Amino acid sequence: MGIYLNQVGYQTEGAKIAVTTAPCNFQIIRETDQISVFDGTSTEGGFDAASGDTTYHIDFSEVTVPGRYYILTGDKQKSPLFTIGDDVYKQLQLDLMKCLYYQRCGCALTEEYAGEYTHAACHTTPAIFLEDYLNKTENPKSFDMTGGWHDAGDFGRYSTAGAVALAHLLYAYELFPESFQDSLNIPESKGSMPDILCECMYELKWLLKMQAEDGGVYHKLTSFCHADFVMPEDDHMQFLIFPVSSMAVADFAAVMALASRVYKPFDEAFSQTALTAARKSWKWLLNNPYVGFHNPEGSNTGEYDDECDLDERMWASAELLRTDYGYDESYLEKLSEYVLSDINKTDFGWTDVSGLTLLATLFDSNHRAGAQLEKALTDALFADADKLLSLINAGGYRLGMAPEDYVWGSNMVICNRSMLLILASLLSSDDKKATYKDAAFEHLHYLLGKNALGISYITRHGENAYKNPHNRPTFADGIELPMAGWVSGGPFKTPVDPAAVERIPAGTPPMKCYVDHVDSYSTNEITIYWNSPAVFMTAFFDLQK
Repeated sequence: MGIYLNQVGYQTEGAKIAVTTAPCNFQIIRETDQISVFDGTSTEGGFDAASGDTTYHIDFSEVTVPGRYYILTGDKQKSPLFTIGDDVYKQLQLDLMKCLYYQRCGCALTEEYAGEYTHAACHTTPAIFLEDYLNKTENPKSFDMTGGWHDAGDFGRYSTAGAVALAHLLYAYELFPESFQDSLNIPESKGSMPDILCECMYELKWLLKMQAEDGGVYHKLTSFCHADFVMPEDDHMQFLIFPVSSMAVADFAAVMALASRVYKPFDEAFSQTALTAARKSWKWLLNNPYVGFHNPEGSNTGEYDDECDLDERMWASAELLRTDYGYDESYLEKLSEYVLSDINKTDFGWTDVSGLTLLATLFDSNHRAGAQLEKALTDALFADADKLLSLINAGGYRLGMAPEDYVWGSNMVICNRSMLLILASLLSSDDKKATYKDAAFEHLHYLLGKNALGISYITRHGENAYKNPHNRPTFADGIELPMAGWVSGGPFKTPVDPAAVERIPAGTPPMKCYVDHVDSYSTNEITIYWNSPAVFMTAFFDLQK
């Protein structure tokens, strides 16, 4: 029998429910003096299809005094330690954000800001076009493409992934600015802008380099194949500018319009630069149909292929309408066309960015989209939020996930669904605000250990936090533990890498299809856009104390 709970802890008020796989009596033991502060008996939680577990719930919501505790069952089984306190998620939020600094490309990470995780400047040589590389063009034209964040466990930089990560972060700041007052200890700290906006600026300035003269946006900047597991400065492969995709153009237009709005109070010149770039890419979208992307034969860096760009175009129209109202009538015309179609409207990942339209439209105090579009988006939001409530109530681990939802990067799905429930809480009537908020919290509890493996999927947060991310620098730096704050990709119902296939028996339930191994790229990689929705989540939860 295991005891599965949030190993970081719980705020003083609100539900506190652990999961076990057998009925039991239990005590909540205070660590400092080993005194029981609460005694109880588990209740039935039901069968959980995603894990294959029959579950029981340990409810200790009545414990509200700050401190360190653990659960002790009647047969002397002991849970991991956890904290109860108002600021229990603050360090977690800071670490989730600081990981973005560790992904900076093109600059040295010094001890002053990176601690022991230092490295020299990387990937500073000019980039060339893929076509010139494939054709072995003599003296090809080269470009300064330095900057931005390494996307994941590799050293590539990708326009669509970067734009979506930026959107999560910029909206977290726009909605919850009071949660971003602490220093991240980055080179720009103590300046006039909040540190989170300084960090995002590092990515935004690189993304501007990815825009072509005609407003098109190059899909990605990577070497032809992935580098070996070396430190970033030891990767000397030629970086290539891959062709334009319409998804990249639309995501770029959207996030630049969003950035123009967010940065306007801090940097008027950058705000205007971002808006001008967004307008140029919007014009490209009006004049061009869908342009897909696939890797050329032999290339294995991230493909980020997408067979539909309508959700990206919808998001771009929504952001430009809100930020640049009155400049171009096509913003509203196109937004109406997309919203009133059958496009999904509630996802926040890189493949489907439709949920970002909810953020752009439903939180616009000027209601530029109008009542009809707002109603269509609101109806979609609450319909899908209520579906998640049904999944939570049906599952023993109280999570808005069906067995089939444990795809590659399932923890991104979990974070994104928490975001959806947070929006439902923010926009709902008073009688359901708490229901949606508690449901959103369940997804954070899962990430931090309330899951069928009892593992925290965020490095250095929780007694049983995972330790071996699929990430080149954390493997090559010779340091025993990775930096704190990386979200793992998480369980994948059909793992494909040899490390996972070898260690996960056939027929394993989806929630248990995970291995903490550096070679398991299909269950244990890290990415900027798995951390960014977790930042959004913790910014909201930080204000619920």
